[in-house]
Amino acid sequence: MKWIRHTLLLLALLLLTACQRGMPPVAFHADGRPPKLSDWHVVEVRDGKLELNNGVVPYDLNTPLFTDYAHKLRTIWMPKGSSAKYDPNDTFDFPIGTVISKTFYYPRGTSGTFSDIARTDDYSHDFAGQGLDLAHVHLVETRILVRRKDGWAAMPYVWNDAQTEATLARTGAVLPLTLVDATPTGATPAREDFNYVVPDESQCASCHAQDWIDRKIHPIGLKARHINKDYHYADGEQNQLEHLMQIGYLSGAPASGAAPHDANWADSKAPLDARARAYLDINCGHCHNPNGAANTTGLSLNYAATEDRHIGICKPPTAAGQGTGDHLFDIVPGKPEDSIIPYRLSSTEPGTMMPEIGRSTVHREGVALIKAWIAAQPGSCVTLH
Repeated sequence: MKWIRHTLLLLALLLLTACQRGMPPVAFHADGRPPKLSDWHVVEVRDGKLELNNGVVPYDLNTPLFTDYAHKLRTIWMPKGSSAKYDPNDTFDFPIGTVISKTFYYPRGTSGTFSDIARTDDYSHDFAGQGLDLAHVHLVETRILVRRKDGWAAMPYVWNDAQTEATLARTGAVLPLTLVDATPTGATPAREDFNYVVPDESQCASCHAQDWIDRKIHPIGLKARHINKDYHYADGEQNQLEHLMQIGYLSGAPASGAAPHDANWADSKAPLDARARAYLDINCGHCHNPNGAANTTGLSLNYAATEDRHIGICKPPTAAGQGTGDHLFDIVPGKPEDSIIPYRLSSTEPGTMMPEIGRSTVHREGVALIKAWIAAQPGSCVTLH
């Protein structure tokens, strides 16, 4: 009888330990579209926090893609024993079963109104460990990219008002929000009402299709130049490429110093040219490249484009009209006010704004960077009259 009691006690302890671990293992869905984000068991809300499951690794980008000032928690998970193959230029070759998530959220505003969110670059109050502290952040959506046998599939999930679950939104969603500027105590903060647009599945695919002929989608940010940076993991700071190699999620990568590296667009100590090129690369380069959706424009804004007409210097647009603002060239050296690129970045009008999807507001700081970059360029454009 003693051994039976011992066995029962051991089983009870194992069950208790399993409960204390939290969520079940990450679920790879080889087909279909699970209706709830929690069906994946990648990130879940527990005890006032959005927590990462075992084996789910957070990562960040040197320069992130702008989405209406949203903050983002990016994660990656792979089946045990598998790893991605390093590529110095393109997206890593990920194994079947890989699940990538990106949660869009905002720091909460001070008004207490649910739709009020803070316009800030301060991430210091967002995190609880490697997850998010829901006392300080407002969850909006989580996008899942999953690598299946026939390629990548994209699925957007929208968080409910209770901040307890996100449900599949195949046709997208429109969420009215208000950005509130961080201002000194006593000042009246500026407010900007806007519609946050969750893309539908086809819009997800349009941005993630690196080759417009085969239209197969791929992750955008998981390239060496974007993630070659340090990250503050729960057990300390480490270069992300080296960390992924160490845990077995990446193979074939060189030392971080020998890998490509994009600048941080917001780092005032970095060269202006490197910051602007990194900003255009991540925000525009996935479409504006020789194989992308915007290849017919002849404008390449990815990192490999040479700084001549390929990147827009003294290059006339392929079509006139509303999108040009009656400007003659994509970039006029020394004259940002005469250049099409900052004109389109500064617009929120359909048919004019660029990027065409993914934002409803103007990235004021990003536009200022591109204008400063153009203003610093030497030379001029010759026009014939």
